[in-house]
Amino acid sequence: MALVELGRYDRNLANILVSRLRYEGIDALAFDGGASIADGSWLLIPVRVMVDEGDLDAARAVAEGA
Repeated sequence: MALVELGRYDRNLANILVSRLRYEGIDALAFDGGASIADGSWLLIPVRVMVDEGDLDAARAVAEGA
């Protein structure tokens, strides 16, 4: 399994998208969600949504339709 980046989103949208992808049967993870939370800049750092390389096209279709 090789993870690839689907895209970078704000924290809330990234978590919604991960849930939607999982609902569609596509394993997905949100990376960087806790980055820099201590200094208050967490709202400025986009969260990366990662999927398996083999699921990338299907994940893109879900992300575009979401």
